[in-house]
Amino acid sequence: MRRSFSVPLSIATVAAVMLAAVGCDSTSSSGTSGSDPIKVGVIVSLTGNYAPLGSEDRKSIELAVEQINEKGGLLGRKIELTVKDDKSQPDQSVLAFNEFKGAGVVAVIGSPFSNSALATIPQVDRAKIPYISLTPADEQVKPVHPNVFVVPATAGTYGERILQYYQAQGYTKVAVAYDTKSSYAQAGFAGMQAKAATYGVSLVATEQFQTTTTEFSAVLNRVKSSGAQALTVWATGAPAVAFAKQYPTAGLGIPLMFTGAQASTLWLQPTGAAAEGVYLASSVSVVGDALPAGALKQAIDEMAVPFAAKHGYPPPQFAGDGYTGVKLLAAAVTGAGSTDPEKIRSALEGLTLTTPNGTYRYSATDHAGLAATYIAVVVVKDGKFQATDWARAQLATVAGG
Repeated sequence: MRRSFSVPLSIATVAAVMLAAVGCDSTSSSGTSGSDPIKVGVIVSLTGNYAPLGSEDRKSIELAVEQINEKGGLLGRKIELTVKDDKSQPDQSVLAFNEFKGAGVVAVIGSPFSNSALATIPQVDRAKIPYISLTPADEQVKPVHPNVFVVPATAGTYGERILQYYQAQGYTKVAVAYDTKSSYAQAGFAGMQAKAATYGVSLVATEQFQTTTTEFSAVLNRVKSSGAQALTVWATGAPAVAFAKQYPTAGLGIPLMFTGAQASTLWLQPTGAAAEGVYLASSVSVVGDALPAGALKQAIDEMAVPFAAKHGYPPPQFAGDGYTGVKLLAAAVTGAGSTDPEKIRSALEGLTLTTPNGTYRYSATDHAGLAATYIAVVVVKDGKFQATDWARAQLATVAGG
């Protein structure tokens, strides 16, 4: 006679059986069921020297998430942001990321401060959580880190675009000044130095300063005596305002070029009249009005129109970066059909997407994904950023995305 046994089940065992029966719980890696929000961590500089960057990133990140949630979210679930301030200090960025590791986030959108991002990457490598970086330092992607994807064009790519512009203008002798305490500035200078000869340009003066520098007369005098036909400055924060204000009275008589770090009213307004006629290499998102109709202009308008309506000014470069970071992550989650971090990472690695910053083409060997063709050379005219004629002609070729 066959005997049967009745084995008591623990509460935990019963719960496990029930979960198996329904397929998955609300935080399932498949992301195809459940109503719990999709948690995304954000690390930005809201205080300290890089607060002007981080505050704009935050505004646009929140705008993008608001738009996505209004349309039903991702995979039927709303996005929930948790924002942490790295205080413009690398150790605070590392601390913030470590706090996210056990908080159930599917990805982290990282700091606009290059030094913070670079300090955090070793933790990203260990945690294997997708990290969408808002800073353009080349070291994040050279070599490739499996879970790190950069949103802005890299500093080296900016440097090459500036050289392309100089070549088109017939400039062969150029001066560069850069902040030795900024990984972004160092990478930008290194990029120009490596590619200058390719574009028939010689760097006739290379001047250094620090993030705390406020007096640039010595730098300007040395550039003046170098015979340079143009000057490029790699700076972030207060030095860029001070440099621009001191430039008109130095009597150099050559074009002054900044980068996307100054493509904001937060540089434009305090610089005032001294900004007039200054050039910048910036994201295409800053001059969307210069584009003909097409996929790229549409992507910019989807961000720029509501941003300006809400905040009363056009979105700066940093806003384009933050908004784009959310769009890239959202596309990866949708493409993966999952909130599993490894599946999101894999989806990012094969992603092609047109955003306000341009069309990204990430791959296993390219975690930057944005070509120099999406960088615009703009000039300050009547207190506004306006695309140069050269930029308009260049951007017309990528207007379709």
